Amino acid sequence: MEVLSYSSAPCCDAVNLVKSSSSHQFSLPGFRKNRVFGAKFDVRRKFLSCYNLDQPFLKQLNHQGGFRSLNTSENFKHVGPILSNRNSDGYVIGGEEDASISKTGEPVTKVLIPGLPDESKGESGATVSSCFWEWKPKFNVHYEKAGCENLGSPPVLLLPGFGGRSLPFEDPAPRNEEEGVSDTKDLLWGFGEKSEPWASELVYSIDLWQDQVRYFIEEVIGEPVYIAGNSLGGFVALYFAACNPHLVKGVTLLNATPFWGFLPNPTRSPRLSKIFPSAGSFPLPPPVRKLTEIVWQKISDPRSIAEVLKQVYADHSTNVDKVFSRILETSEHPAAAASFASIMLAPQGQLSFRDALSRCHMNNVPICLMYGKEDPWVKPLWGLQVKQQVPEAPYYEISPAGHCPHDEVPEVVNYLLRGWIKNLETQGLVALPLLDASEGMQNNIARDLEFVRDGAKKVVNVRFFASKFSVWDFISSYIISRFRKLEPKS
Repeated sequence: MEVLSYSSAPCCDAVNLVKSSSSHQFSLPGFRKNRVFGAKFDVRRKFLSCYNLDQPFLKQLNHQGGFRSLNTSENFKHVGPILSNRNSDGYVIGGEEDASISKTGEPVTKVLIPGLPDESKGESGATVSSCFWEWKPKFNVHYEKAGCENLGSPPVLLLPGFGGRSLPFEDPAPRNEEEGVSDTKDLLWGFGEKSEPWASELVYSIDLWQDQVRYFIEEVIGEPVYIAGNSLGGFVALYFAACNPHLVKGVTLLNATPFWGFLPNPTRSPRLSKIFPSAGSFPLPPPVRKLTEIVWQKISDPRSIAEVLKQVYADHSTNVDKVFSRILETSEHPAAAASFASIMLAPQGQLSFRDALSRCHMNNVPICLMYGKEDPWVKPLWGLQVKQQVPEAPYYEISPAGHCPHDEVPEVVNYLLRGWIKNLETQGLVALPLLDASEGMQNNIARDLEFVRDGAKKVVNVRFFASKFSVWDFISSYIISRFRKLEPKS
């Protein structure tokens, strides 16, 4: 199982999670024959909006030691496939099981799932390699890969959101010697009066990112993939699937940004787009350069970064040191400020989020929805709208979890993601996570998922919304969660 992670203006990660039991084989003309089992793109790196939050995600998916044993003093039965194999470098589907639920005769409410690797017990994650792929002149794409290549599992591409390490390694619009600049300006690239030939059409837009993902899948992975995207990465994943359905086996949206781009698309609105002085291309107009320098000093300040992380995490006990370091490292790149300005001025894509979703639905691209309930930015209301447009898509609401559920509760996201992929790969022979085969997609279900982290038990509530879904289901879920918070802690 191998995971690739690539870094560029939005973000992608791909992980080979599940051993495929499907007999379907894919052949894509012109693809390289080398098999890559996963990739993680880091475009704007942050599985939230701009941070590298995927590392615990990868460790869990590529854990070498197998799952820890369950407490047999409690009355549990096993359900679902286990992805544990002590003889390989990653989780694979086997004949054992990967979660357990109570069988006391009462309605099932608790599910025990695997925790992260426990280094104190000799468990470890697979090695994650950092790589670069040359995409365009002066523009290398950063990605990571992990796992092993002998499992025959489908690749999964994980797309973090805004912020990443794939930036030009030369100045796209250098200043000339005659320009009088301060010491601060000297550190910034892209603020000159004339762009370099290789950067004349460079715009950090949704269309650029989906094109980047396409080339990466074709040239590096070499076969159709499952894509899981968070925040802006979710929009990129859906947009890419809408434009390239033949390269996508399924899309998982984790608190996906429901729109992107603040200026009109020149193709859809040619007259309106001419009103604006810039479309995110280089060189940036002088007023934009001045404003960017002022704004960038504020948003790249370590205190501002720390405040943003505090907002988007529901569980403030989550260790965000690595995320903070990655964001700070990216913000210090000389091309970061101008790239940020290009992103903010880039036009909207050819397709809106709703258009992309409709096109995926029309092309029978499977969709799975996972939303952190306490997200202050992309609130569950947005996920509800997606569910209403694609009623057959499984919808999992995770609480407590904010904008980055994959980082706050990677155990839960891994369990749900693996189970959903297994359901597709077996063509429905394995039930969706939290469902018995007899339950189907018609019932709304709430479960407490319990796992061990750092030697202590942790419980997260997950609510599954079925096909027969209404606004009242959403409201009742909110009311129930409020009452749960008022219950005394045991």
